Amino acid sequence: MAGAGGVSLNHIARETADVDRLAGFYQEILGFERIETPKFGEFKVVWLRIPSSTFSLHLIERNPDSRLPEGPWTKAGPSVVADPRALPRGHHLSFAVPDFGSFVRTLKEKGIEYFEKTQPDGKTKQVFFFDPDGNGLEVGSWGAPGK
Repeated sequence: MAGAGGVSLNHIARETADVDRLAGFYQEILGFERIETPKFGEFKVVWLRIPSSTFSLHLIERNPDSRLPEGPWTKAGPSVVADPRALPRGHHLSFAVPDFGSFVRTLKEKGIEYFEKTQPDGKTKQVFFFDPDGNGLEVGSWGAPGK
């Protein structure tokens, strides 16, 4: 057996300049709930969890003295454009929802720019968008056609 056995995803961490604003977005748009968060002292952190899951999202106050790259292709500057059409091949977190159409309507009602696509199988529906800090997100439905 290669690698560690029994591995499971625990959390994803995202740095942000405004922890409360980003937490509010994930709560309002994706239904996360705040959970008990340890005090880290020198910086603010909020932990969020999807109610029916053990997966959590840790929102961490950005350290203004460091610049961590998101990936090897990240180049900060005027050439970087937040275009949701690029997200299927870019860095993003993905979530599943039971009612895809309702979720897309919510994005539209909130004025969130998105890119929606259906795969040739007719079952896989995806919508790509950004959170307020520019982190790529996908929400999808991988069920029966029309769902």
